[in-house]
Amino acid sequence: MTIRVGDSLPGGSVLEMTAEGPAAVELSDKFKGRKVVLFGLPGAYTGVCTTAHVPSFIRTKPKFEEKGVDEVICVAVNDPFVMGAWAKDTGADEAGITMLGDAEGAFIKALGLDFSAPPAGLINRSKRFALYAEDGVVKVLEVEASPGECTISAGESLLEKI
Repeated sequence: MTIRVGDSLPGGSVLEMTAEGPAAVELSDKFKGRKVVLFGLPGAYTGVCTTAHVPSFIRTKPKFEEKGVDEVICVAVNDPFVMGAWAKDTGADEAGITMLGDAEGAFIKALGLDFSAPPAGLINRSKRFALYAEDGVVKVLEVEASPGECTISAGESLLEKI
């Protein structure tokens, strides 16, 4: 079942690239008692993800902070090495966006936002989405109809809704 507004975000462990290497991140710790923007996308280094989705949150991160958002997090079904390199290549690391790899796709599946597109080589990936949560409860959720679109899940669109 797909997560909805009013639902609590599931916990789970994902990976983040640190200076010491991959480190486990417990998502419940990220969400508890905090205002968080979380966006998910089909994959690092893919077209729309790189040219539109991540840049939209780089542009809007300061405005989310003005609204009291504690952290902006990107999650993708990729390993932490790829997410770390992609963070550097896109400037997401300099912008302060947390880039997390859900290598097994367990968190994305728990959200009910997984999909596969074999012709494009995308197997068990994340739908393109953005959400805003307070203390782990979803307040705003936008899921694109197609993984090639980035309109309602873009940073500017989500910013308008919180």
